Amino acid sequence: MSAYEDKLKELAHCYGIATEFWGYSGKLTQVSTATLRAVLAAMQIPAQTAEQVDAALVAASETPWRQALPPFLVHRQGSDGFFPVHLPHGSGVTVEIVLENGGKMHPHQLDRWVNPREIDGAQVGEASFALSCDLPPGWHQVNAYFEDGTTATSQLAVYPHHLDPDAVCGGKLWGLAAQLYSVMSRRGWAFGDVGTLRDLLAAAAAKGADFLLINPLHAAGTMLPMAPSPYLPASRRFVSPIYVDIEAVPEYAALDEDARTKIQKLKATSTLSADGLIDRDRVWKAKKAALEILYQVPLRPVRAQLFQRFRAEAGSSLHTYAKWCAFIDANGTYPAINEDDAQRALTTTAPVAAPPPNPHKVAFYEWAQWVVATQLTQAQLDAKQLGMRVGIMHDLAVGIHPCGADRWANPDLFAANICVGAPGDMYNPLGQNWSQPPWNPLELARQQYRPYIEMVRSALKKGGALRIDHIMGLFRLWWIPATAASAAEGTYVRYDHEAMVGILALEAYRAGAVVVGEDLGTVEPWVRDFLADRGILGTSVLWFDVDEAGNPVDPAHKRHRMLASVNTHDMAPTAGYLRDLQIDVQARLGLLGMTKEDALAASRSRRSRMISAMVQAGVLDEADSEDEEQVVCALHRFIAKGPQLLICASLVDAVGEHRMQNQPGTDQEYPNWRVPLGGPDARPVCVEELADNARFQTLADAIEDAI
Repeated sequence: MSAYEDKLKELAHCYGIATEFWGYSGKLTQVSTATLRAVLAAMQIPAQTAEQVDAALVAASETPWRQALPPFLVHRQGSDGFFPVHLPHGSGVTVEIVLENGGKMHPHQLDRWVNPREIDGAQVGEASFALSCDLPPGWHQVNAYFEDGTTATSQLAVYPHHLDPDAVCGGKLWGLAAQLYSVMSRRGWAFGDVGTLRDLLAAAAAKGADFLLINPLHAAGTMLPMAPSPYLPASRRFVSPIYVDIEAVPEYAALDEDARTKIQKLKATSTLSADGLIDRDRVWKAKKAALEILYQVPLRPVRAQLFQRFRAEAGSSLHTYAKWCAFIDANGTYPAINEDDAQRALTTTAPVAAPPPNPHKVAFYEWAQWVVATQLTQAQLDAKQLGMRVGIMHDLAVGIHPCGADRWANPDLFAANICVGAPGDMYNPLGQNWSQPPWNPLELARQQYRPYIEMVRSALKKGGALRIDHIMGLFRLWWIPATAASAAEGTYVRYDHEAMVGILALEAYRAGAVVVGEDLGTVEPWVRDFLADRGILGTSVLWFDVDEAGNPVDPAHKRHRMLASVNTHDMAPTAGYLRDLQIDVQARLGLLGMTKEDALAASRSRRSRMISAMVQAGVLDEADSEDEEQVVCALHRFIAKGPQLLICASLVDAVGEHRMQNQPGTDQEYPNWRVPLGGPDARPVCVEELADNARFQTLADAIEDAI
């Protein structure tokens, strides 16, 4: 290895870039020089030549010494820590911490000697000040006053030593998981919206459920065709207005007969597609026209004031997002992000530059955000009034669309010419590319984590719990250069997990919310312990929890602070899984990675082992092992026997649905995220039918009895 390559690896380590990793086959894989260069370039660190690498190493070493205070500080309550202050060597400084409540604390300087450094010809010293264990949780400010009259400030986030989900839940709870958009209603629109959500909450609460986990409601692109995946949004900060319950908007009552008739005609056009699938384009076209009619109704004084308050609290982020939407309306394409052609090619419609959007249209999209946010807040209030301990559990996606609103609003925050994905595994040897640009951890720190804080705070406002999809992304993400031949030619890039998890914990503490981390797949062993120690629940999926011999792990041996379920939205519903539906689909699409016969044999073995475990545990009679409905109930009784705090049943399992919502590794090959909730016969099951749905009632009763 050359001296250049040695120093390149040293530079990569400075910025949390992995230079090697263990592959799924157990082999230690070295990251290529080309990948390291590309990832460093995406962080705005030139490293093409030995001279550039030498300069970058010096800059990495000197950067902290050029800052009087770190731009952002995070501290765990109940622990002792310290922070550095850089100042002219030999001079003095006074430091105070201004607490969120207005109080002040004066940290003492530690007897900690650090050799001074020469920066730009001057000697710079480092003083260390204590962060004491008695600092209260909250958003505080550190002020440093120097002898020369200058000052420096830094944000200080103190997060609780650990969240207490047991206190929030008050004991073991169960709930439902639903893809909200898939749930039909007799009220029309052929798309599950906030009105459907409120009815679903009522149906779940009536059977004793204490939470409802729903898919991400993040804002999708307003340009047709709309991206169907809720996990590839345009913005994670805002909500898609397609979820507005039109008739529940207060201004609807003020419409004249002609306007109401227009809206009802629009609703009549909002139907499933000819092949019985959810048609987001048709729904959004109708709902947008209905919203534009409602927007013309003057707001009553109280509503007008509430709207203005919402705009003020949301700040410039809301206005920028609304401008992005209005731009698309006017131009039929995405606005330019000043990006490289390699990244731009990720969308079929090239971004363009154009005149500023119409202010009236911008205000319309701000109003639509207020409407949907207000409705979601009311839905959570409904859940609590119905007796639910937690209420709505929202889902936070891991990233955004490459031409999305969040990236357009803050392009420097995102790494250029990079996509997030996953390294190769036994199912995908070439890895996975999710087409999502990652946050640049250096820029995120420079921006004092404000985009992340806004995103988490917004999500927690609308419910009682938050699920973090791919929570490992708070620790590291798999970065894939645009020039890579496959997703396998990427590497891991680390984030400041202490800051990321600390901010999440602080905001959840302030909101009184439960946090669940989706920690499935490849996870460094210490990560789960780190999260558990801070009161963040993990995830347990029954079909995945097997020992080395392939036998199901007894739920009684699992951790308490977990959300346990039988399956996930990336698997076939249990009724379909028991019939090997996923194998039929994967075989048809060439995704099995083995012969269909071998896959079926492996599936039969898994089922046999699971049936035996349930019979042995006393949750299933052997005589009922061929009865699909009995097996579904037994699987949920099985997980409910364990100590896990939250037990989650999928709505698809509760009504006997067989079809998958999503087949990983596909785009248009399978109707991902477009299958309406149906029963065993695939006929759509409306939310109003749940109260009389025998399978729904039986499964709910089985879980209630087991808990």
